[in-house]
Amino acid sequence: MDAKDFVEIDGSYLEGGGQVLRNALSLSCILGKPVRVVKIRANRPKPGLSHQHLHGLNLLRDIANADVVGNTLLSTEVEFTPRSIGGDTYHVDTQTAASITLIYQMALPVLLFAGRPSRLYVTGGTNVAFAPQVEYMEQVLLPNLKHFGVGFDLQVQQYGFYPSGKGRCQLDVQPVDKLLAGQFLDFGRLQLVSGVAFCAGRLPRTIATDMQQTAQREIHRLWPHQMCSIEAVKHLPEKARQNGAGILMTAHTSGGCVLGAATLGEKRVDGRLLGSDASCQLVEYIRKEICVDAHMQDQLIIYMALAVGRSSMRTGPLTNHTRTAIHVAKQLSGVQFDVKVESSGQTLVSCEGLGQLNRML
Repeated sequence: MDAKDFVEIDGSYLEGGGQVLRNALSLSCILGKPVRVVKIRANRPKPGLSHQHLHGLNLLRDIANADVVGNTLLSTEVEFTPRSIGGDTYHVDTQTAASITLIYQMALPVLLFAGRPSRLYVTGGTNVAFAPQVEYMEQVLLPNLKHFGVGFDLQVQQYGFYPSGKGRCQLDVQPVDKLLAGQFLDFGRLQLVSGVAFCAGRLPRTIATDMQQTAQREIHRLWPHQMCSIEAVKHLPEKARQNGAGILMTAHTSGGCVLGAATLGEKRVDGRLLGSDASCQLVEYIRKEICVDAHMQDQLIIYMALAVGRSSMRTGPLTNHTRTAIHVAKQLSGVQFDVKVESSGQTLVSCEGLGQLNRML
């Protein structure tokens, strides 16, 4: 293919991480536009494709029957030419603790535009650093995507943590004929704070209890009569063989907003600190009455760009991930995003979507 036929995407934009690659490849598949991504992860200590990105790339190759050049570990340039989006059962085994949710993040929007239902098994890390925890995908991403008319079913068959991974999930996706415009503008009032605090492996159950009690205490200190229900869980050995701990807290509002805050234990696990950090994040969102949390912003951009009609979200300061997602969406779809910082300090992001229809149905 001639160089002029590719849309060239600079992988070093802003943070220069994997976000550029994930969004560029997903949009390439859906829009049927060949892309060349250069300077992949240029600003990372180890530039080029990591295990996670390579597995995600090869998965999209299979889903979109694409021609690919440069799909090797640590490659800094990839050419990707999609054909038609299939719909099938797919298996990915990262053989590492590579994030399962980031692989799903690449594949989900593409599978929504497939010709039939799909099932995707991925083995890797369910709860690892620098990626959404699997509970966040279930309890925060899913209700947010319902605004676009999107649903999925996610089953955790085995939890996996750093360094060995070995988690396993099953994702079932029903295709849509189009995406509805999403509106995330009305916070309303806080109705419920819920969540889960978990530990696994040789870590004692008291770590989960410490997270739970600290987080609930912080919410009740600020809002004494607020309903707050956080479950403390010690995963059974058959569900999680390795050491791991974390907490996800979610806020549900009368305006239909679902916001999440999560923390993850690393080498030295302090349940009280993890619970406190998560509750402080969530409290900040509630106080500012934003409708989309800092880790959801960037995930919604691709759906806003593809939807039929005008989508809008009211959030906090834009993250670099979100700015990157907007930049890539503009380059590939031509959709223009309006970003306005309001007097309240909230940021309003809106766009008239492309109105992409599912060509495979």
